[in-house]
Amino acid sequence: MRLYMPMTLLLLTTSSPMLAEDIGKSGFIDSNGVKIHYVTAGKGPLLVLLHGFPDYHYTWRDQIPALAKHFQVVAIDLRGYNKSDKPEGVDNYKMDKLVGDVGAVLAHFEKEKMVLVGHDWGGAIAWAFAMSHPEKVDRLIILNLPHPNGLMRELANNPEQRKSSAYARRFQKPDAAKSIEPEKLVAWVKEPEAKKKYLEALRRSSMEGMLNYYKANYPREPYKAAGKLPPVKCPVLMFHGLDDTALLPGALNDTWKWVEKDLTLITVPGAGHWVHRDKPEFVTKKMVGWLREK
Repeated sequence: MRLYMPMTLLLLTTSSPMLAEDIGKSGFIDSNGVKIHYVTAGKGPLLVLLHGFPDYHYTWRDQIPALAKHFQVVAIDLRGYNKSDKPEGVDNYKMDKLVGDVGAVLAHFEKEKMVLVGHDWGGAIAWAFAMSHPEKVDRLIILNLPHPNGLMRELANNPEQRKSSAYARRFQKPDAAKSIEPEKLVAWVKEPEAKKKYLEALRRSSMEGMLNYYKANYPREPYKAAGKLPPVKCPVLMFHGLDDTALLPGALNDTWKWVEKDLTLITVPGAGHWVHRDKPEFVTKKMVGWLREK
């Protein structure tokens, strides 16, 4: 395992937001009757980008141009978000359905394997896909989403993580969608022009669908350690912004026990939950460098 722990990082300026049509070509994939919207750019091996909450494919605007020099990059809108379908009911957001959407991407582009990249809920889906379909993932990149074993351990044993997860318990309540609205969910977006795009995308999204991720998949009280999960069999790169107030870094400990090949963990001081937005140039450079290693 290679461990990067930079003590100081130069403040990196986020590049100007690009128009959606500058990111790539739009299209749709059928996932067992659910339409999944994607944007694609570049040629070569397949690399799939999965966003988190509350987000959409535009979150990867700084990473896509660099990655597209080496890969066919596909950034999707998760079901419930933006231009993807928004099926009703909690069961339509269970992890097996979300994993199925990723499999549909692979089938649509007629590839046998892919590099899989996920942030937040996209990270949870990426972990699950890599564990359930190891033969289909060449490399795995996770941003600010600890391995499920680590998160469950911290929820069971760490009062600070339980406190930090209070928002998830609120989201699991039956009427939780009534208390959230797009105008509040874009507060984390820094760039004014990007914030306008996010507001449009989240107004197209389903508030109920977005919270169904938590209702269907987030651990519920009483918390206990996870059951035995399959090992991740491919190399893994993890980024973790240390200022994340929702997912504390203690959950990163022991990740190497659940990965059979090399694990590269990069902790990023001065970055929060959206590490790829807070330090886009740093994250992109490290990501491309790791993927280009032989």
